[in-house]
Amino acid sequence: MNRRHFIMSSAGALATSALPSVSCCAAAASAGDKDSKPSQIPKPAPRFGDGRDWWFERRFGMFVHWGLYAIHGFHEQEQWRRRVPRAEYVKLATQWNPVNYNPDAWLDLAEAAGMKYICLTTKHHDGFCLWDTKQTSYNTMNTPYGKDVVKMLADACHRRGFPLCLYYSIADWHQKNYPNQGRHHELPPQPGDEPDLMKYLEFLKAQIRELCTNYGEIHGIWWDMNVDKHVDRSINEMIRKLQPKAVINNRGYDEGDFGTPERDYDKNGEESLSFEKRTEACQSVGSESWGYRKNEDYYTDRHLLRSIVKYLARDANYLLNVGPKGDGTISDEAAAILRRIGKWYRVVKESLEGVVPASHLTANRNLLLTRRDNTLYVILHKDPMTEAVKLKPFTAAPRRATLLNTAQPVECAVDMTPSDHVEQKGYLRLRKLPVNELANTVLVAKLEFDRLPESAQERQVSDKVDERQK
Repeated sequence: MNRRHFIMSSAGALATSALPSVSCCAAAASAGDKDSKPSQIPKPAPRFGDGRDWWFERRFGMFVHWGLYAIHGFHEQEQWRRRVPRAEYVKLATQWNPVNYNPDAWLDLAEAAGMKYICLTTKHHDGFCLWDTKQTSYNTMNTPYGKDVVKMLADACHRRGFPLCLYYSIADWHQKNYPNQGRHHELPPQPGDEPDLMKYLEFLKAQIRELCTNYGEIHGIWWDMNVDKHVDRSINEMIRKLQPKAVINNRGYDEGDFGTPERDYDKNGEESLSFEKRTEACQSVGSESWGYRKNEDYYTDRHLLRSIVKYLARDANYLLNVGPKGDGTISDEAAAILRRIGKWYRVVKESLEGVVPASHLTANRNLLLTRRDNTLYVILHKDPMTEAVKLKPFTAAPRRATLLNTAQPVECAVDMTPSDHVEQKGYLRLRKLPVNELANTVLVAKLEFDRLPESAQERQVSDKVDERQK
């Protein structure tokens, strides 16, 4: 920072009027910034006020899709996508023998990635169960492996204080009472089917009761594929009674506790400054499959990091999925991706944990802001087009600016650029960012101010964050 910029920032830091407010953002938007919109203070998603609030303290989790489909390594929906007859597919159970399954190795990798909870597919659409269920013989106990996969993971999670959530597919391609009709994610009717939704629901309830009573404390039930959109609130009520800390998603038999945008497909709210409804996004490291896939086309690190931060920075949770191989190990490629994510996450996590969304403080919609007290974090979740970032309408420089990725100082300037000729005013810019040297990551800058504006609503949100950190 040169002498002129230092003098300007020092003077600006002392000037209360130089700091932005919500109305200031709106004014900046109307003063020629065509890509910006007037912004209101984002409302945080409502907290539960009970044991389920663990979910807001552990925002980043590991999703695991694992089952018989890992043996061939094509896709978790192999039976449906390859049009495999049921009688043929079930033979895979005779090959189920994941002798290298070690739940502690999974949790070690999750922790290395910065993840703080895990969600396992106990039963995917193919109907094969990874636990010692008494409701069907189509389970891990009746295979060469003969061990309860869920129990092994649950024991490891309890020993390590790692919250465990359990995925359960409503669609079932094996159970004879499930009404397979050839709708999306269903098989056509199969020989031996006895479609009866009410009988299937009794089967389902008995299985959920097993999962909620036989494996100690469970922190979540993750429903999937309620194809016929049947409503039965008593099922989630049973879960809440048996497992009061369990969060429940919105893909089951009622609206549940939170929404589940998947694989960046849902573009609703992409430009929202914060999620006002509880949200947990999910994505996989591979672009083709959630289960293990040989010759998978993996996402770039940059794509995954940007996907992660655009949710965590806006008061949402994020589940990142891996699909273990048939032997129970996570592929070298997937493990390397998670370790690289963890290396990045460790140095930027202060911008994503224990913070509140603050993007309303700037008119720049090519970045996200989070805040803790008088510290602002600038998160470049979109492709930086230049090596500078302008934070209109800020007219004061921070007393300290650091790029978390490298721990190096960030050059700040408050001066008028040619593009500011309409306002005839200089705005805060972060300059000479290493956008080319660090092109395959997400840059995060930490700006420490002497004082940032704060409304009563922001103070209330900040107090709640402080309480959760104690």
